[in-house]
Amino acid sequence: MSREPGVELGPDARAALTKVLGLLAAERASVSSVVDERAWKVHVDDSLTGLEAPELKGAGRIADVGAGAGFPGLVLAVALPEARVELIESVGRKCDFMRRAIEAAGIPNAAVLNLRSEELAAGDGRERYDVVTARAVGRLSTLAELASPLLKPNGVLIAWKGKRDPEEEAQLANAADALAMHPESILDVGNRAGSAHRHLHVIRKTGPTPANLPRRPGMAKKRPLG
Repeated sequence: MSREPGVELGPDARAALTKVLGLLAAERASVSSVVDERAWKVHVDDSLTGLEAPELKGAGRIADVGAGAGFPGLVLAVALPEARVELIESVGRKCDFMRRAIEAAGIPNAAVLNLRSEELAAGDGRERYDVVTARAVGRLSTLAELASPLLKPNGVLIAWKGKRDPEEEAQLANAADALAMHPESILDVGNRAGSAHRHLHVIRKTGPTPANLPRRPGMAKKRPLG
């Protein structure tokens, strides 16, 4: 399935994201492998493809899991000034970078949480978010497991992935009932993203959070369901 681009950035938004990319290019600590002239396409345009999912455009609270250097979270916060975007990242140096970027670019609706998503879901983050985003973080079944306890019922996970992988998609389908997370659509956005083979997987939470979630930190990746 493919759709047309969902957003045009105004001058102020472009200026804010230009500041973020400038900081990224000057950063000594390794927070991203792409910091050169490709960065706008690879980071910003790629992040904006998520807005082709209407649930994201209308979200009030968004959790960006494994936020890394801040993509897609910082871009979405700039593009959606009425939304609250919380960037979840366990690596301290990446959190430090994102906090400096938020301050320098003036992104008041973004905040950084230095912890594992499982820790957040076990506390006050449980069923708190309308949308969870994840870009280049892990397998679909792992991402669905991490997202389920964070999402409100009927919320969605939007996962940025590369080429479609039938085995990975089958694993998610097998785990869907156990996670209360069911695949809904797959958007082909490669011609508008930083990767020619980019696909967005939209996975909807279809019921209450299963009582066994979240599992201990790391288990979703080490022993994925499905």
